[in-house]
Amino acid sequence: MSALLDAPLAPGFETRPEPRAESVAAPARAPVAPPVRAAAPRWWGLGVVAALAWAALGVLTYAWPNQQVGFSDWAYTAEFAYGTGAVALALLVLSLGGPWLAQPRARVRPLGPWLVALALGLAVWELVTAKLAWLPTPFFAPPQSLAEVYVSDWRRLSDSAGNSLILLASGISAGAAVGFVVGVLIGWSRRANYWIHPVLRVLGPVPTTALLPITFYFFPSSWSTAVFLIALGTGFPVAVLTWSGVASVNRNYYDVARTLGASNTFLVLRVAIPAALPQVFVGLFMGLGHAFATLVVAEMLGVKSGLGWYLTWAQGWASYPNMYGALLVMALLFSGVISLLFALRDRLLSWQKGTVKW
Repeated sequence: MSALLDAPLAPGFETRPEPRAESVAAPARAPVAPPVRAAAPRWWGLGVVAALAWAALGVLTYAWPNQQVGFSDWAYTAEFAYGTGAVALALLVLSLGGPWLAQPRARVRPLGPWLVALALGLAVWELVTAKLAWLPTPFFAPPQSLAEVYVSDWRRLSDSAGNSLILLASGISAGAAVGFVVGVLIGWSRRANYWIHPVLRVLGPVPTTALLPITFYFFPSSWSTAVFLIALGTGFPVAVLTWSGVASVNRNYYDVARTLGASNTFLVLRVAIPAALPQVFVGLFMGLGHAFATLVVAEMLGVKSGLGWYLTWAQGWASYPNMYGALLVMALLFSGVISLLFALRDRLLSWQKGTVKW
C-alpha cells in the first residue's frame, strides 16, 4: 500500500495543493461615506432684521416726544424704550452668535416672522397713540401704558386673575363631570335617553347668561351662581358629544367582549368610554368657549372679584390702560387653559397625538 502511494502518477495527472484557510481573503468592500449634512448657518438673517426692527422701535419711543393731550406725559416711556433695546440686543447676539448658540437659535428661528411683525405692530401702535395722537385719549393708550398697569396695579390684577382661575376651575370641573356622566347614561341606556334627551334639546341651546336673573334668586351667593352657570355652559356640549361617542361605538366590540364573558360594567368602563374619549375632548373644547364667556359676564354682574369685575371697575374709573392690561392677561390665561387641555388630550389619546393642534 505504501508502495502504491509512493509511486509516481501517470503523465497528465498532477496534484494541486489545497488552498489554505488564511490565504482565502474576503472581497474588499468599498468604504461607506458618511451622510453629508448641510452645514448649519453661522448667523440668522431674519433675526438680524428682527433686532433692527426692535431697535427702531426703541429709538422711535425714546427720541420722538409724546403728544400731551389734556394730561401729563405717558409714564414709563423711557423704560419701554430700554426694554425694546434689550430685546433688540438679545436678538442680535442670538443671530450673530457662533456655534455655541446654534441650539437656542434653532428654537427661536420659527418665530422670526412674528418677531418682526410684533415690533412693527408696536411701532404703529406707538405712532398713532403717543406720538401723533390720532386716536383719542384716554380711550386709546400706547404700549408703555401696559407697563405702568403691571407695575403699579399688579396686586389687584393678580388677585383678580387668581379668583377667575378658581371660579373657572370649579365650574368647568363640575360641568364636565356631570356632562360626562349624563352623556354616558343617554348613550348607553334607552330609558335614560328617553327622559334626559328632551331636556337637553330644550334647555341646552338656551344661553347661560339669559338665566342670570333666575339663578341669582335660587342660589345664595353670586359666586355659586357663577359656578352653576359655568358648569351649565360646559356640561351641555360635553354631554352631547359624549352621548354621540358612546352611541357610535362599533357593536362588534361589544359582541366580542360579551363572547369573552364581559359584564355590562366592563363594557361601559373598558369599551364604551375609551372609544368615546375623542368625542369627549371635542365637547370639552366647545364647552370652554361657553365657560369663558359666562365667567366674564357673571363677574361683571355679580362676582366681587375676578377679571370680569376688574374690567368693569377699570371702565367705571375711565382707566382704559387697566382695561387693556386685563384683556391681555385674560387672553393669555384662557389660551393657557386650552393648551393644558390639549396636553392632557395628547397624553390620554397618544394614538391621536397631533391630529388636532393648538
